[in-house]
Amino acid sequence: MKLVTGWYSERLQQGVEVVRWGHFGTPVLLFPTAGGDAQEAERFHLVGSVWHLIEAGRIKLYSCDSVPGKTWLGDHSREHCAWIQNQFDGFVYHELVPAIFRDCHGATSIITAGASMGAYNAVMSLCRHPDVFRAAIGMSGAYDLEKSMHGRFTLDLYFSSPLHFLPNLEEQSEHLAILRQRFIVMAYGQGRWEHPDQSWRLAEVLGSRGIPNRVDVWGHQYDHDWPSWREMLPNYLQELL
Repeated sequence: MKLVTGWYSERLQQGVEVVRWGHFGTPVLLFPTAGGDAQEAERFHLVGSVWHLIEAGRIKLYSCDSVPGKTWLGDHSREHCAWIQNQFDGFVYHELVPAIFRDCHGATSIITAGASMGAYNAVMSLCRHPDVFRAAIGMSGAYDLEKSMHGRFTLDLYFSSPLHFLPNLEEQSEHLAILRQRFIVMAYGQGRWEHPDQSWRLAEVLGSRGIPNRVDVWGHQYDHDWPSWREMLPNYLQELL
């Protein structure tokens, strides 16, 4: 059921590993945390938490390396980090999504999911490309990349940030019309290391544009950590399937 593959991306100027778990079902693209790789979710038992859905043929789960996350954590200029973030979006849309569709033999939409920075990538991907993503699950998300720019702002950041580009979508645009048929759920716990204000800020922007969304607040025992996400992910996938 597990397939490890990958390729060299000219957009990112590096190789990217892609992993698939499952044989049939709705495609789900799971983005790693900031420093994670394509197999991080398996090592931390997040794949195991949804194994009943994989085994039953209800989902086909995919993940890829966290290329922009590792760049943000590294010793790079903020402008380069924002450029890589924008290039990663191109990799996902133009390279990874077509590969998933080919592997799923005719699928036309994907659910995205992720925790921490993976939540940001999951939500951002849907906001930029609602033509191929139908729902997003953001767990313990950090959605404001501008805080990482140290006062600098670039077009790459703008186009990578739903907090910035969503308010400027034209009211009659096809992009916004499709987004209004999609759904985003953002969840966070009230335990350690969480930043709930970012989920509420993004929810306000989404709501102001008529994009269906919900923020779920989990209890004080739910930290910004893998045990929380192992409970959240199967819950939300069951709902969206």
